[in-house]
Amino acid sequence: MEEKKFDYNSLIGMILLGAIMLWYFNTNAPEITPESTITSVEKVSKKNAPKKEVIPTNTASFSNDSIKEIEYKNKLGAFVMSAMQAQEGTTILENELVKLTIDNRGGQIIEALLKNYKTHDSLPLYLIKENNASFNINFGTSDNRILNTKDLFFKPNFTKNFKNQVLTLKLKVSETQFLEYRYEMKPNEYMVDFSIRSTGLSGVFNASNPINLTWNLNAFRNEKSIETENRMYSYYYFKADEEVDYLNAGNSEVLNNVDWVAYKQHFFTSNLSTDKPFNNATVTSTDLVLNEDIDTIFTKKYELKTPLALSAGELNYNMKWFYGPSDYTLLKNYENTDLDEISDLGWGIFGFLNRVVFYPVFNFLKGFLSNFGLIIILMTIVVRIIMSPLVYKSYLSSAKMKVIRPELTALLEKYPGKDNAMKRQQETMAIQRKAGVSMLSGCIPALLQMPVFFALFKFFPTNISLRQEGFLWAPDLSSYDTIFTLPFSIPFYGDHVSLFPILASVAIFFYMQMNQSQQANMQMPTQEGMPDMAKMMKIMIYLSPIMMLFFFNNYASSLSLYYFVSNLLTIFIMLFIKHFVIDEAKIHAQIEENKKKPVKVSKFRQRIDDAMKQAQEQQAKQQKKK
Repeated sequence: MEEKKFDYNSLIGMILLGAIMLWYFNTNAPEITPESTITSVEKVSKKNAPKKEVIPTNTASFSNDSIKEIEYKNKLGAFVMSAMQAQEGTTILENELVKLTIDNRGGQIIEALLKNYKTHDSLPLYLIKENNASFNINFGTSDNRILNTKDLFFKPNFTKNFKNQVLTLKLKVSETQFLEYRYEMKPNEYMVDFSIRSTGLSGVFNASNPINLTWNLNAFRNEKSIETENRMYSYYYFKADEEVDYLNAGNSEVLNNVDWVAYKQHFFTSNLSTDKPFNNATVTSTDLVLNEDIDTIFTKKYELKTPLALSAGELNYNMKWFYGPSDYTLLKNYENTDLDEISDLGWGIFGFLNRVVFYPVFNFLKGFLSNFGLIIILMTIVVRIIMSPLVYKSYLSSAKMKVIRPELTALLEKYPGKDNAMKRQQETMAIQRKAGVSMLSGCIPALLQMPVFFALFKFFPTNISLRQEGFLWAPDLSSYDTIFTLPFSIPFYGDHVSLFPILASVAIFFYMQMNQSQQANMQMPTQEGMPDMAKMMKIMIYLSPIMMLFFFNNYASSLSLYYFVSNLLTIFIMLFIKHFVIDEAKIHAQIEENKKKPVKVSKFRQRIDDAMKQAQEQQAKQQKKK
């Protein structure tokens, strides 16, 4: 019987097979991620977890796994430690006004909740949630890798600095080499300090590759009227070269010396400011609303891409985040920033009136009253009382023109036809000078009221104090009121009926009727070849209220309330002036006295008279040649 020999080949095969099976089960076993030891850290839900490649592992499970370490080193190079020590989790920074949720992955804000505000449909108001925002630094390493911080895991450390909450997150190369984000939140403050610093990475960064910061945000719809929110008041604001400007949707610009950028969403804004201005920064705004009739989630996409500069091979930037209301009263407290210009109070004289007159008056009244409808009415009364001298001046000029109108009509008979137009004009001006009447005296008061009109046109729709404040049948003075919903949509009008615009249109109709008779006195008698202004005014009496009705149907009900009360008060003031102030007999007597006095002609008037006289002489010579 043959003796059996030991099969060394089988033994080696079994050992290799066992090693392969052990390696397979070890590398494919599910990773176990323990809860973070920081009390403020919360586990990220699968719903909100970014859909990206998950590089991290767990120190306890794989610290001795050389194969796993090699795998990560191939992907991350010097930053392998960040993956070996990575933990899924979030940290919450929260005060009385805002709640920020910051993810270990990317060290970025994944939720920004404004605690004192709701959306138009009464939901919690988030400026950031469900991956609508992304903050990332893209950089190259000395071993020719390109990494993105949004894909990497930072190690968090939550502390307190007196009453301030401080969160530092480190993306580690080693215990002494890391990229650090630092957030510091103060009590009762929307502004959050934020810094980006690197330590010991001068030999890790590849200085020949640009280090690019990108911050993108898809802006949520928050207001009832998407037309006003998106088209009129949502803009990309920035401060570059010491000037504040804005970017229209669909455009992109490259800017230098950028101090801050602001992603404005009508009443709210997301800002990033820096103490070291960005250069060669690309800002982009994109309109995401394809059809306003379809329920919309996002209004605009805002993007910032800017290179970060190294100082001695390291990053060192002090920045600030602001997630909060675009409230002028709040933003003007941040001195030397010009952030208050985000509120969009208008340019030039219009913005000046809002800042110097209307906001102080509004805030003063707000200190005594809690009903914002009454505040608007009282504010309207104050404005009308202040403007009443201009109404009086305009009405007085109208009364004077009415007295001398028969003399002006007689000039048409005395100097008929186009050939006598220059002579007729000279005589008209002479009569007006003798009577002490000027055509401009009626126009100037009306022109002086125009800045007030346009200033308040900006004031009410952008004033966040009126947001979701009700008055009578209007539940929200910052948006349109609805008394009836139509089963269809009317072009330029909408699918609803608002009552305040109807009242304002009726008031402006009666005001224009009264004003038309007054303006008729101010107009010159219709001359040959000239349009009949009286007929045009009659058309405007009916056209203006209709235009206002269509335009304001989708606008802030506070603005319609103001115009309704304003026109109503103006009608009463005009009636009071007509019946109790203006005496046409006294005006006629005064004009007759003025005619007896010598006329003082200014140098400017004299030059006009001389020019007209020369033109008249040239016209006479041409007629003789014919």
